[in-house]
Amino acid sequence: DVRLGFDLCVQEQDFLCKRKNYVIPALKNVLQLEQDLLDHEAPVVAVMTTGGGMRSLTALYGSLRGLKKLNVLDCATYLTGLSGTTWTMSNLYRDADWSQKDLDKQISEARKHMTKCKINSFSLEYLKFYKKQLCQRKREGRKTSFIDLWGLVLESFLHDGKDNHRLSDQQQAIDRGQNPLPIYTAVNVKNNYSTLDFKEWVEFTPYEVGLQKYGVFVRTEDFGSEFFMGRLMKKVPESRICFLEVWFGHLHLLVLLKEKTFGVYYLPRLLAGWPCPGQVGFTIFSPAEEEPPLPAKAQELRTRLFTPPGPLGSALRAVLADRVCIAQEHNFLRGLQIHSDYLENPHFCRWKDTVLDTFPNQLTQSDEFLSLVDTGFFINTSVMPLLKPERKVDVILHLNYSALDQTCKYCSEQGIIFPRVDLSEEDRKNLKECYLFDGAETPGAPVLLFFPLVNDTFQKYKAPGQKRSESEMEDGKVDLYGCCSPYSTYSLQYSEKAYDRLVQLGEYNILNNEDLIIQALRTAVARKRQIKN
Repeated sequence: DVRLGFDLCVQEQDFLCKRKNYVIPALKNVLQLEQDLLDHEAPVVAVMTTGGGMRSLTALYGSLRGLKKLNVLDCATYLTGLSGTTWTMSNLYRDADWSQKDLDKQISEARKHMTKCKINSFSLEYLKFYKKQLCQRKREGRKTSFIDLWGLVLESFLHDGKDNHRLSDQQQAIDRGQNPLPIYTAVNVKNNYSTLDFKEWVEFTPYEVGLQKYGVFVRTEDFGSEFFMGRLMKKVPESRICFLEVWFGHLHLLVLLKEKTFGVYYLPRLLAGWPCPGQVGFTIFSPAEEEPPLPAKAQELRTRLFTPPGPLGSALRAVLADRVCIAQEHNFLRGLQIHSDYLENPHFCRWKDTVLDTFPNQLTQSDEFLSLVDTGFFINTSVMPLLKPERKVDVILHLNYSALDQTCKYCSEQGIIFPRVDLSEEDRKNLKECYLFDGAETPGAPVLLFFPLVNDTFQKYKAPGQKRSESEMEDGKVDLYGCCSPYSTYSLQYSEKAYDRLVQLGEYNILNNEDLIIQALRTAVARKRQIKN
C-alpha cells in the first residue's frame, strides 16, 4: 500500500506529458519562435516560493498575476511553496482552471479576508466549532495539538466558514495538465533533536506524500492512516486542507507565541471568550526586530499559555497535547526494514546530512509518528523537491526574498547541483528586483532567476516605463521591512491600501524584468538543444 522507489509516480509522469500541451505553445509565444519546440527542447520551468506569513501570501498573488500577463505562467510545470505561500496555493487550486483565467477575482477574494477584522474568529461560536473539530480528529485516532487549533483559526481568517477542501481534491486542477503541479513542503523532525541535528524533507502533492530521502510514498488520501510494514492497517479520513496548511507554515505562529503580550495576555482572554482592549487582527505587537531568532527546537520556545477555568477551557485543554509546535501524524514508514547497504545508496546520501543517519535504529521507520514542522525552522526555501534529478528542472523562478545563501550552502554540502550565486557587497546592501544566475560554471545546474521582494523602481514607476505623477508618488511607498511596516510577520490584517500596494509591487517586479525572464528561457532552450545534438 506504499510506493517504494525514487522515480516519479505514474500520475506525475502522465501529468508531465499533458502539461507539455500548454508549455510548448506558451514558450513559442513568449520567445516569439517561428515553430513549436520539440518535446525534448522544451525546458521544465518551476516557480519556487518562500515563506513570510501574510506578506508572502499577498505578494505571491501579485507575482503570479505578473507571470500570467507575460504568458510565462503557462510555461511553468511546477509551483512549490512553504509557509504563507502554501495558503495562496491552496486557495488557487480550488479552481480547476485558475491559471487559465484572469486572477483578479482570486485576488479580490483574498483581499476581503486579508482586510477583515479577525476578532470574530475567537468568538464563543467559533471556539465551540474548534472544540468539535478537534474532538472529531481525536476520535478518528489522530494526535491533536495546538497546531491543529491554529489551523482552524487560520481557516476562519482566510475563508467564510468551514472549508471541506482536501489536498487530493486538487487532482481536478491538474488532471488535464492545465495548471502547474503544486508541491507543498514540510520537515520531519525528532522529539529530542534540533532541526540542525535531524530533519527530513517531506513533499506533498495532490497525488502522493513522501520522504524523498527513503523513496517511500503513500497516496495523498491515505496520508494520516495507520501503516505497518507497508500495509494499510487502519484507514483514517483525509484531513481537510486547513490542517495541512498549518503544518506547511506555522513559524509565524511561534513568533506570535514568543511575544509575551500575545501568549500571556491576549491569547488566553481570546480563548476564554473575554473581551480584549484594542482591535485584535491588526498588529498588536511592537517587536524590537522584524524576525527575532527562534530556537532550532520547536518545543523549546519559552512561552506560557494560561487557559482560564470553565467548561470550554477545560474541553480545549483536554484535546490539546502538550507539544505546542509540532504536528504529528501516523508514520507510513513504520515497520519497514532498511537495506543493509542503505548508506551507499546515492538517493539516500543526497539527503543524508546528520550523524543520526548512520544509525538505522534512529531512522524514521522506527517511529510511531511523523513529527512535522514548518520548513522555515531549518531553511526558508521550497526548492528541494525541484532538485530531485527525476524532475529534471531546467529553470527556477525563485520568488520573494529568502535565505538564498543558506540554500546554496546546503546544496554545496550535500553535493546537490545548484547554480553558483555571487552577489556583490553593494547588491547585498541594496538588492535589485531580479538576478539571473545561469549556472554555466556548474554543469547540470538549472538556470536561476532570483526575485527578492524589494521596493526599488516601483517607487517612481507605476508600470514598466510609466512614471508616477506627483499625486501617485504616495502609492509607491511600500515599507516592507521597516520597524513601522504594515507587513510585519506579526500582522494578521492589512488595510485595503497596504494589501493593494503589496500585490501591485509583486506584479510590477515581474513585469519590469521581462527581458531577464526571456533570457533565462532562451538559455534553457539552447542547452536542451545542445544536449540533444
